[in-house]
Amino acid sequence: MKLDKYTVGKRYGKALFELAVEKQAIDDIYQDLLTIRQVFKEVPDLGNILSDVRLTGDEKAAIMEQFAQGFEGVVNNFLWVVYDYNRVDDLLFMIDEYERRYDSLNQVALGTITTAVPISEEKQQEIEAKVADIFGYKTANLTPIVDESIIGGVIVEADHQVIDGSLASQLNGLRAALSKK
Repeated sequence: MKLDKYTVGKRYGKALFELAVEKQAIDDIYQDLLTIRQVFKEVPDLGNILSDVRLTGDEKAAIMEQFAQGFEGVVNNFLWVVYDYNRVDDLLFMIDEYERRYDSLNQVALGTITTAVPISEEKQQEIEAKVADIFGYKTANLTPIVDESIIGGVIVEADHQVIDGSLASQLNGLRAALSKK
């Protein structure tokens, strides 16, 4: 049975996080994983290259050697295990799982903030502080999304909950109320 990328990502990410807790290196490993994610942004085909059957084992190992040499200890070992099991193309899913656990441990609510027009950094920080307070987290990290169809207001999605303060939603509610009469 072939496992999907999400399942693989969860298993490996969880295992790495548990090892990081055991080694008391949660923050250091997290920083290395952010660096790895950045490498994948700059070289998006890296996972495919290291999983490509058209390359010889020596060619892939040479590329992997270059990639892994920037990391030490647990992260270096982790990268080689992922490589040995031919899962480098699933590495970003593993990092996502580690980050999810990291944020949960540090009480960071992750989510999105949708507005009709771009908002200032100050306004976003103000909304993030309110969201963290509402959901009982220390902080919130919300990815901004611009969607003109909401007309105005804000939609916040975090911690599997939605706060819909959009003008479009309010207008739809008003329409529904008026159509009942």
